[in-house]
Amino acid sequence: MGGIAAIARQCGHQVTGCDANVYPPMSTQLEAQGIELIEGYSPDQLLQLKSKPDLFVIGNVVSRGNPLMEAIMNQGLAYTSGPQWLGEQVLAGQHLLAVAGTHGKTTTAAMLAWILDSNGREPGYLIGGVPLNFTVSARLGAGQFFVIEADEYDTAFFDKRSKFVHYHPRTALLNNLEFDHADIFTDLAAIETQFHHLVRTVPSTGLIVVNAGEPALERVLQRGVWSPVEGFGVDSQLNWSLFPQAQDAFTVLHQGQPVAQLVWAENSGVMGTHNQLNALAAIAAAHHIGISPTDATRALSTFRNVKRRLELLGIKKNITVYDDFAHHPTAIATTLDGLRRRVGQARILAVLEPRSNTMKLGVMKAQLPASLSLADHVFAYGATSDKEALGWDLNAALAPLNQALGAEKGSANVLPKALVFTELDQLVTAVVAEAKPGDHILVMSNGGFGGVHQKILARLT
Repeated sequence: MGGIAAIARQCGHQVTGCDANVYPPMSTQLEAQGIELIEGYSPDQLLQLKSKPDLFVIGNVVSRGNPLMEAIMNQGLAYTSGPQWLGEQVLAGQHLLAVAGTHGKTTTAAMLAWILDSNGREPGYLIGGVPLNFTVSARLGAGQFFVIEADEYDTAFFDKRSKFVHYHPRTALLNNLEFDHADIFTDLAAIETQFHHLVRTVPSTGLIVVNAGEPALERVLQRGVWSPVEGFGVDSQLNWSLFPQAQDAFTVLHQGQPVAQLVWAENSGVMGTHNQLNALAAIAAAHHIGISPTDATRALSTFRNVKRRLELLGIKKNITVYDDFAHHPTAIATTLDGLRRRVGQARILAVLEPRSNTMKLGVMKAQLPASLSLADHVFAYGATSDKEALGWDLNAALAPLNQALGAEKGSANVLPKALVFTELDQLVTAVVAEAKPGDHILVMSNGGFGGVHQKILARLT
């Protein structure tokens, strides 16, 4: 919604917005673009605004019973959803390149936008984070191309279709697919249905770039496809594949033949096999609009990752602190794997806040111990307030990590591998007490986490 607000401002509209718990980097980005932010959802906003809005654009966080939404409806004011407004007012007539999938959407969309921008396409884009190459998460663009992070989450309380059905891409990139968003989807099959709806919107002259290693995506395409399909992965028999050279380099193969090589910049913040596949997918999508793999890899050699994707926040006393958006067990495991490959045997202290709607429901709790196995110690935060409280026992869920450590050490008198806290200050104290020179502290949350990152850095003196 912040990105949509920025694009509306660039279209020449006067834009204001409200939300609960507004925090950086989005809040500062919007303020820098002259967008007034109002905290909370009081109906009094309708009287305080300098001019009467022509239209209210409603995000999917808003539900019936929200006091401002009720006032809008009671007064008969015009409203629509963010995806519908974007699809009708901005995306119509554009060659849209949409990046969909459970994981990696933000990074892959940022890669694709950077490839287009570096090759003179001047794309518009809407990315669910702040890409460091651009510094803002959305822009209108000056050309005929638009890159969008295509989310499968529902559109609004009055439109329960996935957001991406409003976009009508010409190039659709399907990165991966597994169960998530347990608050709105009953099972994986329900999400596959939404992805099939997306596939139905791609024209026959378009292209679907699909991760060939994903059984769920294979099932989606088996339900019907009316566009050319190109698969990507590690198998050299695919349309697009890669051959790893190192953690920061790989060779791109097209139809089994080497066509380019990518070497990440030292300060890219990109690591792990998953990001090599993200880059390969972006290269394949860019090829559809005439950008060669050589030109695409040249652009990606200067790519810098999105904020909050293994973002280096600071180093104190030779202790490195990172911030990452990971909140799904697969994303947690993938992020830890990438960091482990980068730091080798150095200790990793994982600091986790399981706060997504799916996590709160406990659907993924059994997968948490395995996802955190590459960390040396885990410091987890379980909020106890009514709004943020988990509906399950975090201590019990992480107990297998401590049982495994006890068996390995042969003693119960060692620091547990996993510790759970209900107070942030206690968590910060424990992390700082355990951290030693050479350690890497990885903070993972899809929220602000009470500013725990900066609190840890401030205490590392």
